[in-house]
Amino acid sequence: MWRSSRGRNRRAVVCIACGESVLREDAREYDKEGDRWDRRDKEFEYLCTTCDDALCHQPRDGLESLILDIEAPGLTQAEFLGRYVEAVTEEAREHDR
Repeated sequence: MWRSSRGRNRRAVVCIACGESVLREDAREYDKEGDRWDRRDKEFEYLCTTCDDALCHQPRDGLESLILDIEAPGLTQAEFLGRYVEAVTEEAREHDR
């Protein structure tokens, strides 16, 4: 007979958003690389269902490289956000052409 997989998920994990401890089986996996299907050599973080439901689940292809392109030492939050808005606005214009 095959053992139920439910037994192995009875451990607790901590939600990275709110810090609540929840059973692994009740949590959602979070992969900051955006590819939870490629599981080789990865350690996943977890979100409780409430925090996961509150997230935007839009694609984020290219987001990390965009952030790295606009980051600079000493930028204020306002300067960083200004650069971000400018970059995504320009990207949207190019996409519409």
